[in-house]
Amino acid sequence: MITKKQTKQLLRILFIIASIGSLYFVPWILVKAWILPLPDTVQEQVDEAIDHGFDGMIVYVDQAGKPPEYYAAGWHDRKNKVPANPRALFKIASISKLYVAVAVAKLVKDGRLSLDKTLAEYLPELVGKIENADKITLRMMVQHRSGIPNYTDTPGYWESPPKANRDNLELILNKSADFEPDEKYSYSNTNYLLIGEILDKTLEHSHHRYIKEEILIPLKLNHTYSLLSEVDLDDVMGGYYVGYDDDLKQNDFISPAGSMVATAEDVGLFLRALNDGSVFNEGEQEIYSSIYAYEHTGLLPGYQSIAKYHKDIDTVVIQFNNTTNFAGYDWSLAEIIYSRIVKIVRKTKSA
Repeated sequence: MITKKQTKQLLRILFIIASIGSLYFVPWILVKAWILPLPDTVQEQVDEAIDHGFDGMIVYVDQAGKPPEYYAAGWHDRKNKVPANPRALFKIASISKLYVAVAVAKLVKDGRLSLDKTLAEYLPELVGKIENADKITLRMMVQHRSGIPNYTDTPGYWESPPKANRDNLELILNKSADFEPDEKYSYSNTNYLLIGEILDKTLEHSHHRYIKEEILIPLKLNHTYSLLSEVDLDDVMGGYYVGYDDDLKQNDFISPAGSMVATAEDVGLFLRALNDGSVFNEGEQEIYSSIYAYEHTGLLPGYQSIAKYHKDIDTVVIQFNNTTNFAGYDWSLAEIIYSRIVKIVRKTKSA
């Protein structure tokens, strides 16, 4: 029996899904995933996710005062029938932006960056190539309020994405702005590609090194890496795209917008440190709070991730799944599974 509250929530999800231009109907699997009785355990819910069509899933739960919990189901390697490993490495995609934003906050506090300095001042070679470069500030780029077009929105981008950051940037040079600077919010990976360039120029070395030295090492995140090239591919969970048989884990996405690879546990440890402030030195958290979020999701071909802290139950929940279809419903399905896992954790905590 569906309650009125569940009905309202379901209608909201269906409305969101139906609003996506490429969808002309709501797949029954989404309705089924939402209305099935809530399992008693997180593991049962993760197993159920595999029944819904995901090749593999990893979930990490960190409740304050309790040992962390690790869950997995499905395949780490579908072809070779290697079971999912809760401690496997995973491409965390745009969750990487949280680490970059922390680096920005630290460097602003240190006086080496200014949030109000413009793109033209940081990278003068882009004047005349990126519209409004003299008006777009670092703050606007961090907050996705720059109006700079998103290079991953280029038609056919994911069929053969460029290997070099410069080639990605070339895709949007000399194009009209999406809107005037600070006029509105619009998510653009180009913002973080440019922030990476600004960080490298300011530091006079790779921002990846800075993130490792100032964030990863202090937090003892020994299973977090800036680039896929730094790890053994066998340790990375396979990634799969609906309708395509091959494993996508060898595809390298090197942009600061989403290049990082990590375990669910390491992402969870970072997210708790981000939310409790322990990743920051004095004065840095106030800067960070003024520019960016405390949670994130990630999406690459074959890889979906959700990283959130739930204040009401003082719990971090990280979810990774390795099946995508950008024109389909996998993202909505992943969000439904995630919401159900949080309900189980909340129910267990209050029992």
